[in-house]
Amino acid sequence: QVQVEESGGDFVQAGGSLRLTCTTSGFVFDDYQIGWFRQVQGKEREGVALIVPIGAAIYANSVKGRFTFSRDDAQNAIYLQMDSLKPEDSSMYYCAAGYDSRRGPWTTTSAYNYWGQGTQVIVSS
Repeated sequence: QVQVEESGGDFVQAGGSLRLTCTTSGFVFDDYQIGWFRQVQGKEREGVALIVPIGAAIYANSVKGRFTFSRDDAQNAIYLQMDSLKPEDSSMYYCAAGYDSRRGPWTTTSAYNYWGQGTQVIVSS
């Protein structure tokens, strides 16, 4: 059974940092491309970052230079280090595994096979 679980969301002041963790089980982790998305209620889910098996990452312009994606294949875990947080980063953050490029760009939610339940990040001004 495939499981994807996020953790690390919290309440933080603007300018602060958080590290989100995504842990997975039930599939060959190091073969998969994994993404982070975020969604504010009433808005579409947006892509934050994608990491590929070799470790290279792609970032949305809104987070480039502030967020860093890394993976630990031995632990079946990926991490999203978020620095210089802004109030507009407040959102529910989701981990998505199994990106299939045949189904669209990495920001396409339907291009992923597995999703977690999300972890809430709140950044106060």
